[in-house]
Amino acid sequence: MGLTRQERIQLHNFNNLTKSLSFNMYDICYTRTREEREAYIAYIDEQYNADRLSKILTNVSDIIGAHVLNIAKQDYEPQGASVTMLISEEPVETAPNASFEESPGPLPEHVLIHLDKSHITVHTYPEYHPDEGISTFRADIDVSTCGEISPLKALNFMIHSFDTDIMTIDYLVRGFTRDIKGNKLFIDHDISSIQNFIPDEVKDLYHMIDVNIYQENIFHTKCKRKEFDLDNYLFGYRSDSLSEEEQQHITDRLTREMNEIYYAKNMG
Repeated sequence: MGLTRQERIQLHNFNNLTKSLSFNMYDICYTRTREEREAYIAYIDEQYNADRLSKILTNVSDIIGAHVLNIAKQDYEPQGASVTMLISEEPVETAPNASFEESPGPLPEHVLIHLDKSHITVHTYPEYHPDEGISTFRADIDVSTCGEISPLKALNFMIHSFDTDIMTIDYLVRGFTRDIKGNKLFIDHDISSIQNFIPDEVKDLYHMIDVNIYQENIFHTKCKRKEFDLDNYLFGYRSDSLSEEEQQHITDRLTREMNEIYYAKNMG
């Protein structure tokens, strides 16, 4: 059972609960030729290189009130990038009064909390179909914290940092902490769905499915953009330069790719 702000109790020691948020996003593009595919991957590598990803993670750290201890970053050949950030607690004078409510977290605003033994990582995965036509880009961000407030506070910012077609979001709470009588607490806040931390204007843009295991404090939400505008998936040209038959063929390939990712299965 979660604890509301009014039900806050005194803990025996530091809050040892580990709260982990995994945010996975996919961008999909139709690239007709090898040259278009290479140009798209080069564009993605430039847009989401290790330096820019480091800035995104630094903003995430600011939002949850963490102090950055160390950043390791790498751009890979021929493509892709990784950043790992170790973070620790900020001063905690105001942390006990910080609230955790089921509402979208802030854009870049600061929330002071108590953190220890925590980290943030991001990895990118540019990829393409062997027959050309479909190119995809995936970025995985993982935020793991120990302390009073969940990394879900940074979810709103992460969503706004990527213009994404599909999102898969996982949140889980592990371990336990104790009250002063020694009773174990396996979660310290109320949560019914990750969707409660996504703004309404974002939810209006996506189809969403929840798969939650409440008794295990495991929450899973996946999202697929509702509206389909072919011009958003073409690289270097517009749909009015294509015949109706070409437009339909490309639309069919793109929607199949998105559905396969969303439902996590191949569709023959």
